[in-house]
Amino acid sequence: MTHGFFEVVSTARFREILTSFPPLGAEHAELSAAHGRVLAKDVAAREDLPLADRSSMDGYAVRAADTFGASEGNPAYLESAGSLRIDAVPDFSIQSGECAAITTGGILPEGADAVVMIEHTQELGSGTIEIRKSLAPHDNVMLRGEDAKAGETALARGTRLRAQEIGFLAALGIDAALVHRRPRVAVLSTGDELVDISATPRVGQVRDVNTVAVCALVAEAGAEPVALERVPDRLDVIVDALRRGLAECDMLFLSGGSSVGTRDLTVEAIGKLPNSQILAHGVQVSPGKPTILASVAGKPIWGLPGQVTSAQVVMHAFGMPFLRHLAGDPAAFDPARRPMRQAELARNVASKAGREDYLRVSLQQRPGQPPLALPRLGKSGLLKTMLQAEGLIVMDARLEGLKAGSLVDVWLL
Repeated sequence: MTHGFFEVVSTARFREILTSFPPLGAEHAELSAAHGRVLAKDVAAREDLPLADRSSMDGYAVRAADTFGASEGNPAYLESAGSLRIDAVPDFSIQSGECAAITTGGILPEGADAVVMIEHTQELGSGTIEIRKSLAPHDNVMLRGEDAKAGETALARGTRLRAQEIGFLAALGIDAALVHRRPRVAVLSTGDELVDISATPRVGQVRDVNTVAVCALVAEAGAEPVALERVPDRLDVIVDALRRGLAECDMLFLSGGSSVGTRDLTVEAIGKLPNSQILAHGVQVSPGKPTILASVAGKPIWGLPGQVTSAQVVMHAFGMPFLRHLAGDPAAFDPARRPMRQAELARNVASKAGREDYLRVSLQQRPGQPPLALPRLGKSGLLKTMLQAEGLIVMDARLEGLKAGSLVDVWLL
């Protein structure tokens, strides 16, 4: 039977529905397995970091007041009170008129409050050091607790752990963190016309591109893809595949069968599952209007367009941010997080008001000027528009087009 669109929603409303799904639960992960994960709980520092005032330069620990006014033409002269090993706690203090040789990371002796770089000094013999730079207190010094203070929040819940944050936790002696689980994502393709990518298709058949392409995008978003066995356009088989996929995964992407047509069984199959609800059947976006979003016992199911290009654009625009949202990223849908490049549009481009258009473009570099954004237009079933694309221009639903020469923001893919 033929299904009309259930509820075509705006892109803003679609994102609202997506963010209503809660992030996944938490688990402890060792630092070696925590890269890219999102903290599910604030992390407090167990100790001050650093534990003492330390030098950030090779040079001499001094009292800053002893260097006031010092310059190349009017140096100050201090007497060396000794030298400090990087791993030693100083057993002497610095008095007015004294200094001590120190290496990067060395602990400042009592009385010292600054470090003059070795480049601004000269040994004159008999322990006299010429200082040719005026310093202020704490110049070239890492103060105790400047990176983190014991008992205070070092990293907040919702922080995505990059190499920088992992190194910071290691410096604090924290070898594991409570992070949100990575989404485990089932990927299912449907269609009588689909064959394995290793097969030679006859006329009327096509290779199953979406399974491998969507799995790749799922992995790129930091989630774990689970490729399900491809199924034909039979309602009972699709229902069984959906049931099995949701049993072992946190969500499911189904490719194909999402638009209006006699063989489009996705909505009907979802309706056969207990506790199911269609949340959107159509989004005001091009390409990708016939995208389906549903919930089955609290788990999301997506019906992606069968057209490869449409499916990939929908994944970039909504699917991948959604996976990052499930993984606990509070800013997953923030456009400011997209890698952007400003460019000049090479030609006029029309758009249909009332929908958000994702224009595929390549970039032609020009010395001393913004690159040219060259639209890669083509029929929705062609692969080359995405293959040639280096980025997307998001055209607001209120626009009826963009003029050649306009400066545009390109979302780099």
